[in-house]
Amino acid sequence: MNIVGVDIGGTFTDLVGHVDGRIVTSKTSTVPSDPTRGIADALRLAGCDPRALDEILHGSTVAINTVLERKGAPTALITTLGFRDVYAIGRSNRIEAFNLFFKRPQPLVPRDRTFEVDERVLAGGGVLTPLDDAAVEALLPALDAAGVKAVAVCLLHAYANPAHERRIGDILRRARPDLFVTLSHEILREYREYERTSTTVLNAYVGPRVGGYLRRLDGFLRDGAFAGQLRIMRSNGGVMSVALAQEQPVSMMESGPVAGMIGAGRLARLMGLPRCVGFDMGGTTAKASLITDGMPAIEAGYVIGDPASGQPMQLPVVDIVEVGAGGGSIAWVDDTGGLHVGPRSAGADPGPACYGKGADDPVVTDANLLLGRINPRRFLNGGMALDTAAAERAMRAKVGDRLGLDATAAAAGVVRIADTSMSLAVRAVSVDKGVDPRDTALIAFGGGGPLHAIAIAREIFVPTVIIPKLPGAFSALGMLMAAWRQDFVQTLIGRIGALAADGVEAVFAELAAAGRAQLARDGIAEGTADFRFLADLRYVGQEHAIPIPVEGVATLTGDAAVVRARFDAEHDRRYGQSAPSETLEVVALRLVLTAARGDTVAEDWLAQPWEAEGEMTVEERAVVFDDPRAPVPSRVHWRPSMPAGTVVTGPAVIEEPSSTILIHPGDRAEVAREGHLIVTLAGNGRG
Repeated sequence: MNIVGVDIGGTFTDLVGHVDGRIVTSKTSTVPSDPTRGIADALRLAGCDPRALDEILHGSTVAINTVLERKGAPTALITTLGFRDVYAIGRSNRIEAFNLFFKRPQPLVPRDRTFEVDERVLAGGGVLTPLDDAAVEALLPALDAAGVKAVAVCLLHAYANPAHERRIGDILRRARPDLFVTLSHEILREYREYERTSTTVLNAYVGPRVGGYLRRLDGFLRDGAFAGQLRIMRSNGGVMSVALAQEQPVSMMESGPVAGMIGAGRLARLMGLPRCVGFDMGGTTAKASLITDGMPAIEAGYVIGDPASGQPMQLPVVDIVEVGAGGGSIAWVDDTGGLHVGPRSAGADPGPACYGKGADDPVVTDANLLLGRINPRRFLNGGMALDTAAAERAMRAKVGDRLGLDATAAAAGVVRIADTSMSLAVRAVSVDKGVDPRDTALIAFGGGGPLHAIAIAREIFVPTVIIPKLPGAFSALGMLMAAWRQDFVQTLIGRIGALAADGVEAVFAELAAAGRAQLARDGIAEGTADFRFLADLRYVGQEHAIPIPVEGVATLTGDAAVVRARFDAEHDRRYGQSAPSETLEVVALRLVLTAARGDTVAEDWLAQPWEAEGEMTVEERAVVFDDPRAPVPSRVHWRPSMPAGTVVTGPAVIEEPSSTILIHPGDRAEVAREGHLIVTLAGNGRG
């Protein structure tokens, strides 16, 4: 089976495939104006003929960038009479209590494009006020006058009874087929009006742009005689059909980064690591996720952008903490003389100053080049020569001259600030969750991850760093391991022990029916799918719930001892305490429906014994580690030529086609049997 994974990042487009029995790779610059051009270049460089491919898996930052840049479609919101301002009011909590410049999330739909209809569904699903079709049709001229391209429909309690939403959708889609219409119950059948509204609006807001991109991509591939399946990476760590992605683009907000975490989880399981942190540094951002027993954590809520002022999205997402520090993050000095790195990025165009495209802003990649950490002749396996003089001019003009530093000292400051910023992401998924970093390992990937991982690990006392094979395109490799997955949820509120069996049975049946319908739409045999049900449980009086596996109706309506024991144990694991005497209640039922891949080519490749290529050679160059005035003579190795068992003690640089690994003085790196690089940090750990 010939398959490829393509990951479009803010700076580079990566491809990893298994074609004719061998692994193929490529890395090329992303084309922001038309990402399909980057995919075409990646396929060409990897020697992949679309006609010979059975499956293409794809992840992209198009959806999330549309939100962060606020470049989505003009969107309208239709809601229940009297609830027009739910979306604008949001939550009353103030996340950053002592921030004098705190700002609340700014709605993606302004108030003058929020419309009300007279209808009312009760929380139990009963209809209090019927929907007036004529009132909906009367909104059409206002939508036309507002120039909207997308409409989000989120009615009160539609999760309990979506009949009115369905009717509004029918009217809009029939009268204005060019509108992108999103109905909240098609995305999320769960209570919490603000988060449900925000999620629905997000889907509508990005729909036209993401849908247009996916149609162009599908058309480009079909024009190239591609006859296989195109699947899109989801934020929950699974994949979906391109047709479903066009309907629910909000599901692919973090489609690229999560693939790398899936791959890191597989590697952790292969190496017998019970707990580790996946760390991915690309050109625009750095991401971290806690991985336990080979699985990254999945959370039911997420905020796009800043935690305080970003846009809430109430869908299952791999729990990733992201910071605006990547290889292309711009270094700048504020009016008071403070040095900052990011969150603005130079992206792929014009990119870092050293790319020679005329950029005059220094970025992290420029800093690493000036510190001797990157080889200007071997960047992208020699496919892109770097301009050291241009990097020095930019660093001196924008940072050095303003701070009274030479270019090298300024570069050292830029790298140190970037490392500190990225360490906060790793800390957030370890220390902040009660996990001792000394009991973990850091699996580092992405183009810049191996270059910075050891400094980050040392800062928070992680004792071991693992650099997998093919780190620069590891997220694309992770896509080849992702199973088909769809999540379904429905609100069901009641106390354990007092639930009516027929009501619970009805919700189970409805979720299962929705799952079977989606399997049929995507052409997946039901016998190959795994139906896994969970109940969102909490102690009475709590605000948030924890999803706990349940086997069926009897688990919730019969003897509650089993489900209570599971909940108490999970509550204790997460929060360090439990309350077995408190009353337990359910707030929602979930169905996680997965279909495993029919192949294990990527996992098999991760476990294959390493075969070095060519004769191992060692060079030397001066590299700045701590003191910019005292570069350290360091050995330079070419990773593809290093046989299994090779041990390198820092100071050293290990170069490879898609990344560079910096081994600090005293640290020990060893090539494992499978070719993964295991770095033991001097002085870290419990010793």
